[in-house]
Amino acid sequence: MPEFIYQPPHQKIEILFNDDDLLVANKPSGLLSVPGRLTQHKDNLLTRLELDFGTLHCVHRLDMDTSGLMLVARNKKTLSHLARQFQQRQIQKTYQAIVYGKMEIDHGEISAPLITDWPNRPRQKICEKTGKAALTAYQVIKACPNKTYIELYPVTGRSHQLRIHMQSINHPILGCRFYAHKKAQMASERLMLHAAKLGFIHPQTEQQIEIENNAAFWIYPSKLTS
Repeated sequence: MPEFIYQPPHQKIEILFNDDDLLVANKPSGLLSVPGRLTQHKDNLLTRLELDFGTLHCVHRLDMDTSGLMLVARNKKTLSHLARQFQQRQIQKTYQAIVYGKMEIDHGEISAPLITDWPNRPRQKICEKTGKAALTAYQVIKACPNKTYIELYPVTGRSHQLRIHMQSINHPILGCRFYAHKKAQMASERLMLHAAKLGFIHPQTEQQIEIENNAAFWIYPSKLTS
């Protein structure tokens, strides 16, 4: 694998929800969620948002290569409330992806425990003995001869979970530089994975909030071609 050079996109960050307690931003692919350890990795979503909104608190993260909805707390009380919802698996998350090959099974679950592959960080790996439980549900939206459009519903939130789980059933996500074979990796300039929907309980109003923002690469089934 060639040496990685961080080149974050410079596009304006889209805000889909904003009030005194929290905001939901649409993170572009290629941008870190939070600052990295290296000086050249300091440009990130949270820091950019703080230029406009002041001190913020990261509730969860998306992989750098993944685009989509990120929930950000504007105070520590909200952070605690939302973090508890994540811990109790009350947050509803839906991802859109394009994977390699034609999937024959319309829906199902993938259960494979994951652990950090320490010699090859940040890669993760499946390990039945020491891995942490990981569960992903999926639904095929449209199967084409060489690729399949799917929705993914992570029950757990392990690092790189969706990428590894799809690779484990021989349908790696297109453009994945960590787990896809060469043909699938070269099929897209970016990782074809997008956090498209978020559902959560507002910490103050206790109302159910649902935010949806489809990926730029997403095409509805009636318009899909092979």
